[in-house]
Amino acid sequence: MPRMRVSSPATILSLWTKTPYIVKYAFKIPQSSYFYSYKRRIMQDSKRQKQVAGLLNEEINPIFQKLGLNMLGGGMVSISAVKVTPDLLEARFYLSFFQVADKDAALKKVEERHHDIKKELAASVRHQLRNIPVLKFFADDTLDHVFKMEELFKKIDEERKGK
Repeated sequence: MPRMRVSSPATILSLWTKTPYIVKYAFKIPQSSYFYSYKRRIMQDSKRQKQVAGLLNEEINPIFQKLGLNMLGGGMVSISAVKVTPDLLEARFYLSFFQVADKDAALKKVEERHHDIKKELAASVRHQLRNIPVLKFFADDTLDHVFKMEELFKKIDEERKGK
C-alpha cells in the first residue's frame, strides 16, 4: 500500500481498526508529519504444512532416483526445499542443480515428467494424504549465490594478503 498522510489521531485509530491483517509502522519526518507504511504480516508455516512438506520431501527423492531424474545433463539434481501452501493444495519443489550444463533444459525435463512424478507420489502417500497437491518445480539458485560469495571472500582475502 502507498504511504499516506495522516492528519489526526482519529484517522490513525480508524485506519488501525479497519485493517486488522496489516502491520503498521509510524515514523516521524523532520517536517513533523506522520506517515504510515503498511507491511503484510509474514506468515509462518503451520505444523501440518511442515509435516506434509517433510513427507513429500522424503517420498520424492526415491521417485527422482527411480525415474532417473537425479542425474540430468551431466550433473546432479536434488530437492533443496519443499513448501506447501496453507490449504495443502499446492506443493512447490525447489530443485538445486550441481554441475548441470543447461539448468533450464533440466527443469523443463523435470516438468515434462510431472505426470509420472505425481502418479508415483500418489501411490506412495495415498494412505497419509487425502488430496495429492499440485506439484510445481522451481530452480533454487542459492547454491550459485554461495559460490559467488565464496569467490568474493577469496578475492577480499587475496587483496588483504597483498597489502
